[in-house]
Amino acid sequence: MTGDAFDKLRTRIQGLRAKTIDNGCTEGEALAAAAKVAELLDRHDLSLSDVEIREAPCERRAYETHRKKRIPLDDCIGAIAAFCDCRVWREKNPAGEGRYVFFGLRSDIEVAHYLTEVIDTAVRSELGRYKTSPDYQRFRHQERHLANASFALGMVASIADKLMAMKAGRDEVVNGTGRGLVVLKTAVVDTELEKLDLKLRTVSRASRMVSPMAYDAGGEAGASLAINPGIRRD
Repeated sequence: MTGDAFDKLRTRIQGLRAKTIDNGCTEGEALAAAAKVAELLDRHDLSLSDVEIREAPCERRAYETHRKKRIPLDDCIGAIAAFCDCRVWREKNPAGEGRYVFFGLRSDIEVAHYLTEVIDTAVRSELGRYKTSPDYQRFRHQERHLANASFALGMVASIADKLMAMKAGRDEVVNGTGRGLVVLKTAVVDTELEKLDLKLRTVSRASRMVSPMAYDAGGEAGASLAINPGIRRD
């Protein structure tokens, strides 16, 4: 049953990917995709018994950034992992490029990887549109690198806030079923993570200069969009 449920989830994600990542997407479309996979993920979880969840193996899934330096997505990756009830860390691949490694139940890391792709695509798409705006044209040439980074940072901060708000709403609905699924999944993942005996450490981020105007523009890229995902029991 677990395998069949996962296969259905993966098939739905592949359909969503064709509509978002392959064609580029806006922040609004990225958040709509997040709401949809959240509903699919919660349905998947509710279809499993507590025993099936306890016995499900935890796996890793890496998302390659193809960049050696940190990127704006760093400021959203923790929210993505929390949204999907999994853990994430950043490491370097053999080429010295950064990658994010999601760890958790197979369904959760599949969704986390997809959401990372969607958000990464949305940031690039929205930034491309911003570069054609009158506000962007007002920046002098030497200021545009900072404006680009500031816009992307503002956008991922906005998305991270929305993901966390959506997660809180989902948890409230799931907990209302009388099953402590979130607590159960967290315990399973943490127990398996400890077995890996990884030497993970938290790295403090240096404060960065931003262009307030560009940062706010990024934050407003989808700020007016309100999404309230819920579990339909049909």
